[in-house]
Amino acid sequence: MSERRSEGLEKVYAAQSGDELASAYSTWSTDYDRENLSSGYCLPFMISAWVSRHVPRDAGPLLDAGCGTGLSGPAMRALGYPVVEGLDFSEEMLALAAHREAYDVLKRATLGETLPWPDDHFAAFFSTGVFTEGHAPASGLYELCRITRPGGHAVFTVRDKVFDSGGFAGVFERLSSRGIWTPVEESPLFRAYAIDEPDVLLKAYVFRIC
Repeated sequence: MSERRSEGLEKVYAAQSGDELASAYSTWSTDYDRENLSSGYCLPFMISAWVSRHVPRDAGPLLDAGCGTGLSGPAMRALGYPVVEGLDFSEEMLALAAHREAYDVLKRATLGETLPWPDDHFAAFFSTGVFTEGHAPASGLYELCRITRPGGHAVFTVRDKVFDSGGFAGVFERLSSRGIWTPVEESPLFRAYAIDEPDVLLKAYVFRIC
């Protein structure tokens, strides 16, 4: 693995518990955008390509699951999606996201736990850079599917290093075998950072909720 240029990213990936991860993001929040974007972080903008390919603009509300500082919200608004909601477990990140004025609702919630929305609420959820080292568990997909309506879409990325070790293959199979979703698209591996961090590779996945 190459040496990381980002001290904030190093601390986030090194977190061993939810409390440590929250502390790392709290410390990093004020420099998060500047540091990530200077390294060529492209996930918040690339995800809009998959969403716009599969989700009509008038389909209904979208959920940015793990919205962080809210970089994806303005992109979705610019593409004509009228209602975008967001969740994140970091109060500091949510405060920054609120300043972008691109989200109709922002809620503090943790992926892997019960989410504060009713069944079938969203037309789609999207999530980038969240299913990665030391972050949200694969089991978080169950709740995200619960709050997404039949005919809606799941659009998210998974880091290559956690796909097997994090049990994503098993969760994907169980959601398929239970008739909860069906696969639509899987991208090749690509870089999360266009400039630095060349070892941070992931895939994007699209599923249709049944």
